[in-house]
Amino acid sequence: MGSIYLIRHGQASLGAANYDVLSPLGVQQSRLCGEFYQQQGLRFDRAYAGEMQRQIDTGRHALTAMQQPDTPITIDAAFNEYHSDQVVSTYLPKVIEQIPEAEYFIKNAGEHRKEFQRVFSSAITLWITDESGSNDCPPWSAFVAQVAAGLNRVMAENTGSGKNIAIFTSGGTITAALQLITQMPATSAFELNWQIVNTSVSRLQYRKDKLSLSAFNSQAHLDVHQRSEWVSYR
Repeated sequence: MGSIYLIRHGQASLGAANYDVLSPLGVQQSRLCGEFYQQQGLRFDRAYAGEMQRQIDTGRHALTAMQQPDTPITIDAAFNEYHSDQVVSTYLPKVIEQIPEAEYFIKNAGEHRKEFQRVFSSAITLWITDESGSNDCPPWSAFVAQVAAGLNRVMAENTGSGKNIAIFTSGGTITAALQLITQMPATSAFELNWQIVNTSVSRLQYRKDKLSLSAFNSQAHLDVHQRSEWVSYR
């Protein structure tokens, strides 16, 4: 069987003018991930990423640390994160009914991370449980279908036994893959989503069109250093 390593991007720049940029910690996390796998003797036969700069840069730093700087990263929009801004703007009016200060926390996320997470989680829950649908925001099921199509392409392009494939992506994409494989409810999948660490690795095993989950949210490359400040979730 081959292995697909779903690697979440390093810490982005929450509260900055451009969120889609790795923070200094995010760069370090990416390098630590690559260094760990280089020491383990792992090499990736192919690498993919979504279109987000934070995903691509995580791959670039990790592959360089693995001494594979020339490995090309194939860009596939299927591995993009869902449009969180679109989700929040669509469901924010309903969130405000429960959290009157929600809009303030969204605009000042950098200074109110815990409050922002509460607002964000509320919007996501409304989205994934919305059975009526919204013209302003594609449903969660459409996002899962997008990720499924991307994984099917990767498997079709990498037939043969024992191949190691890296996909540098985001927490939502990993959550969609998790639900796809386990068939757990979306609400349960998102309970796990909030635990996905920056640059953590979830490993899938594949054969033809069959996928199974081998490991979820591994952060061994961070834990080995025993530096809790190197572990982040956004």
